[in-house]
Amino acid sequence: MHSMTDSQLIDHLNRHPALCERVKALMGVVENAAGDCTKADAAEQAVIEELRKMGNEALQSWAESATERATEALRTDQPGLHGNGKKKSTGTRPSEKSRL
Repeated sequence: MHSMTDSQLIDHLNRHPALCERVKALMGVVENAAGDCTKADAAEQAVIEELRKMGNEALQSWAESATERATEALRTDQPGLHGNGKKKSTGTRPSEKSRL
């Protein structure tokens, strides 16, 4: 991994607002901003929960970027290709209840 300056880190976090919020939340736990982590067990659980959320946000951000890159590559390789947009399905209608 390459070295990053503070300003570069801030730029990266600004491009990923959900991750930025997770970092802020983790720092809140570290600094015990809410005052609810008076014991090591509580602090440990809070850190684990924030890191789990951060991991989910990081993977979501990665997936969105990967999808954008793949879409752009496909459009570059096949310029005539166009998307049909998102499906507008609201799901499957519930079936009628049994009269038994």
